[in-house]
Amino acid sequence: MSDANNNPSPKALGFRMPGEFEPHDACWMLWPQRGDVWRLGAKPAQRAFAAVAEAISRSETVFVGVNDGQYENARAMLAPHIRVVEISSNDAWMRDMGPSFVINAAGERAGVDWHFNAWGGLNGGLYFPWDLDDRVARKVCEINGDRRFRAPFVLEGGAIHVDGEGTLLTTEECLLNANRNPHLSRGQIEAQLDEYLNISKVIWLDSGTFNDETNGHVDNIACFVRPGVVALHWCDDPADPQYAISRAALDVLSQATDARGRKLEVHKLPQPGPLYMSADEAVGVDLCEGSHPRTEGERMAGSYINFYIGNSVVVFPLLDKALDGQAREILQGLFPEREIIGVDAREILLGGGNIHCITQQQPST
Repeated sequence: MSDANNNPSPKALGFRMPGEFEPHDACWMLWPQRGDVWRLGAKPAQRAFAAVAEAISRSETVFVGVNDGQYENARAMLAPHIRVVEISSNDAWMRDMGPSFVINAAGERAGVDWHFNAWGGLNGGLYFPWDLDDRVARKVCEINGDRRFRAPFVLEGGAIHVDGEGTLLTTEECLLNANRNPHLSRGQIEAQLDEYLNISKVIWLDSGTFNDETNGHVDNIACFVRPGVVALHWCDDPADPQYAISRAALDVLSQATDARGRKLEVHKLPQPGPLYMSADEAVGVDLCEGSHPRTEGERMAGSYINFYIGNSVVVFPLLDKALDGQAREILQGLFPEREIIGVDAREILLGGGNIHCITQQQPST
């Protein structure tokens, strides 16, 4: 099959999207700086991003894209072995604006460049403009010398998880949202995902984590640990709105089979908190017309699912001292061959996401 310009699709050329747990050459990140997203001039967030980059760099090369005005600051804050490259962006969510990499049996790598509209465009999006963000994937592919496939629809990398063997996890709340691709039906979206990622089975969860401003990205509620094994964000409090969401997701996952016909093994990770933005945290964010406001008492979509799987490490967010240790133990059981590294990630959560959201793995060929 070919795209609108009559070019062969990634699937037609034998490309597939590997699972995050497969070998990587590198990890890509972006540098936070905008004051209407990150409090106190983004300084606390920059320290958190630097800690994430340092943890991942124990496993693989880390590239951090930086606007020119922050180049010297980022270079000074990041360790010398972390690669700093100039890539202009509106904000710092590499998972969502960067390429989703695909590989083939011939040893080639390419990047799928989704259309990006800041999680909803003018219909609920989080800021305007987003034109620099929409060019990030193209620039990463250019730096790498990788072939680029410009997909003909809106999608963020955090909206999908794959097992590398033909199965994709996503949520109806996000991919079927009218502020993404209102012209595409569910079946048409599945067909496009197949052509660009070479998947044959989509498992649709109803919703993402409660109050997730991305409209329910799957990478905050469930992910593949390896083929046939899924980790799920879990809440045991019937009075919490997350309770029903997690149980609905478990119902779907328990009844689903993957692209190879396997039943899924599901492991629960406890919900931290619940977590709320403090008055001091909210007041530190600049007010700006056209940006999502940050308010005292706002429920944040904290989740231990939002971790990064590196070659030899799993880097997960430390969010709740009462539960961080339990989350670490569960992750160590799921990834016995990897070192589990916790990073204080509340500052990243205050901006609307977490460790998985700010990273993008570059697979080995």
